[in-house]
Amino acid sequence: MPRQCDSSSEASPAPPSAQPGGGGSSGLLDASPGPVLPQALDTLVGAHETAWADPSARHAAGRRSRALLDRAREFLAQGLGVRPDEVTFHASGDQAARSAMALLSRGRRRRPGPVVASAVEHSALLRWLRAGEVPPSLVAVSPTGAVDLAAWRDAIGAQTPFAALQSANQEVGTRQPLAAARAATREHGVPLLVDARAGLGRDAVPTDFDVLVGDATSWGGPRLGVLVVRTGTRVSPHHPPSPHEGGYALDPVDVPTALAAAEAWQQTAAQQQDEGSDARALVDRIRAAAVAIDEVDVVGDPQDRLPHVCTFSVLYVDGETIVDELARRGLAVASGSACTADTLEPSHVLAAMGALTQGNVRVTLPLRAVAPDRADAVERLCGQLDEVVRECRARLLAGP
Repeated sequence: MPRQCDSSSEASPAPPSAQPGGGGSSGLLDASPGPVLPQALDTLVGAHETAWADPSARHAAGRRSRALLDRAREFLAQGLGVRPDEVTFHASGDQAARSAMALLSRGRRRRPGPVVASAVEHSALLRWLRAGEVPPSLVAVSPTGAVDLAAWRDAIGAQTPFAALQSANQEVGTRQPLAAARAATREHGVPLLVDARAGLGRDAVPTDFDVLVGDATSWGGPRLGVLVVRTGTRVSPHHPPSPHEGGYALDPVDVPTALAAAEAWQQTAAQQQDEGSDARALVDRIRAAAVAIDEVDVVGDPQDRLPHVCTFSVLYVDGETIVDELARRGLAVASGSACTADTLEPSHVLAAMGALTQGNVRVTLPLRAVAPDRADAVERLCGQLDEVVRECRARLLAGP
């Protein structure tokens, strides 16, 4: 059984450790989310034997669960560069994001103006904002997907309750200018909510934020939302009151899941620089192969981007047809918006960028630790993409 976090006092917390496992998914080029790291799975299974009790219980098993939960929180806080008491756990990244907006809205209710957000935020965040009494003020982005800083500054004012800007886009990979964006919000005393779900664990940890949202699935962990509220940020807990995570979470924390997320962070953080360099080279290979095909547009910033995400748009054919053909050849990619794929609606991200909203193919590379054959999968994709596009276009022209 993998060793679990204990309650002994040490200078720096250590997550559960486990023996490496096998695994990997042949042809997997759609990791949104990706497979859980073998070490994290081992920890998850082992933790159900030692951390099954309610961490709020006063008996020995409950105290054991509380100590392990505190240890997981300390370790993730250390990795994020924040204090443990600034970190809360949630059932998913979406729940963490919704809680963040609800906490900020209640805490900032004396500022009745619209929330300011970029037009390319995650669809779950935009849906929540649009359901409010005051429609959000959505700021335009450049053709690469970066927020228009001049428009961002103009939108922020004394009545703005809070602003929301992702660290990088989940669909095209473009990083956002967080330092400049936060400088603008601080001028007016407006807290900045940063959605880091697309790159946390795969890219540098953001530092320019007041509230941060993450999801352990982005770094090879199980589904667990992580919310950071910096000390001094004005928020108000859920109402009616919730007994979970200081009133910030709607559901109780599953301790084994938190321990597995901490283990996954340890494994991913140790390899992040090498992992990122390798993923960037593979995405560069995909971008080059796609742009070499007639009437194919690779979107997103070519340099200032996440290392593992790539989207391209193919004229004269729908993305689902290409995805299906690649799947028939054993290659798993995605189409449409990364956050609205279930609706088959055009991507709001690409629309905001002024890019083609049909014929979209999205690659999100899994971690090498769970997909050791990903370089081979990329080569297969690049070698067959031109043929697949030509075949799909020919079928469309041929008709039923």
